[in-house]
Amino acid sequence: MPPTTRIPAEVGRPLHRHTDFRRFWLARQVSVAGTLVTAVALPVLVYRLSGSASLTALVTLVEGLPYLLLGLFAGALADRLDRRRVMVAADVVSALAIGSVPVAHELGVLTVWHALVAGFLAQASFVFFEGAAFGALPAIVGRSRLGAANAAIWGFGSLLDLGMPMLAGVLLAAVHPAMLLGVDALSFLASAAAVVGIATRLSAARDLPPLRPRALVDEVATGLRFLVAHAGVRSQTVVGFLLSLSGAGFMALSVPYADRLLGVGTSGWRFGAVFAAWGIGGILAATLTPRLHRRVSTSRATLLALPLAAAAGLVVATTASWTVSVVAMVLWGIGYQSVLLTSMTYRQMATPEPLLGRVNTAGRMLSFGVGWTVGALGAGALAALVGTRGAIVGVVSVGVLAAGFGWLSPLRTLGADPHPEEDPT
Repeated sequence: MPPTTRIPAEVGRPLHRHTDFRRFWLARQVSVAGTLVTAVALPVLVYRLSGSASLTALVTLVEGLPYLLLGLFAGALADRLDRRRVMVAADVVSALAIGSVPVAHELGVLTVWHALVAGFLAQASFVFFEGAAFGALPAIVGRSRLGAANAAIWGFGSLLDLGMPMLAGVLLAAVHPAMLLGVDALSFLASAAAVVGIATRLSAARDLPPLRPRALVDEVATGLRFLVAHAGVRSQTVVGFLLSLSGAGFMALSVPYADRLLGVGTSGWRFGAVFAAWGIGGILAATLTPRLHRRVSTSRATLLALPLAAAAGLVVATTASWTVSVVAMVLWGIGYQSVLLTSMTYRQMATPEPLLGRVNTAGRMLSFGVGWTVGALGAGALAALVGTRGAIVGVVSVGVLAAGFGWLSPLRTLGADPHPEEDPT
């Protein structure tokens, strides 16, 4: 474990009393709260400006594309640079990008492409933030408490998933979606302030060659070699790719899905409930997953969650009832978020400290970046060819492939959870 400046009294202290973890947790939650508002408001904004399902699908595309383009190098840079500074700078850039949308709206010059570019820049900055955060969390809480720490972070995030989209849906009936994005801009600034207050040293001292393109490429290659060589990390990444493709395909068409297929429109409490259902599933996943990890390995937990996600996703894609959709989406959220939590914890447990940023952002790039981008592009193209319903059924069906691959992969035969000292093969 890298040296830190944590005061001795923090060691072994419960997470809810761990000062630096609370600050890290707060930084994530205020940022998530604002981002959830944007997750509802930005596609609605693009949909209202354009009236196009395909253009609306581009909102989901710009969420995943930055990971595809920048993920590998962001992780390598995060392993080189001071993680605290990277996180603060990323928050400030995101605040400026998202904050430009309500300003442009007030000036009467807002366009669809401005909104899409702002979303892309904010997500690109978040790629660097997350690359640093992957290494920061083990430095703050230690490897042994990563599962509990991730559950605490994502569990409350799921509670926000429950309330913020519904609140945003209600507010959209009275407030222009461009103005709601100002909430997200302020949340990034609050996150930056919380990160500044963390006392723990977030980066270990390193003896690295000068930062040159060749050295950076070599460091990226080192992270990729570890990911490919480690059977568990490699399998979790493939599962993540397939599941992200499925989820992105649905999210890319979620606004026209709610409007055209469920008949709940693009605002109001029923519209908000459709989006908030993921939050209920996430809360249950955050509650159940740590308990599951105490009984089975993280690889086995992934295998148990995958069939639930696949089956529930298919129900969401095929139903015409908004009440059935909400119930099924809760179950989908349990399975989907459980895989997310488990995969993230597994990678952080398996990866040596000097590689944390590279391996985790590479995993996220290959699963979320590629999977999310392909899913969003595929959904938009399919919607133009076969309509909204056919496109959603097609992309959500990929979740069945994820479950099948998981049960045929090395995850089925892996034993206890990994440690960085172990042979990665």
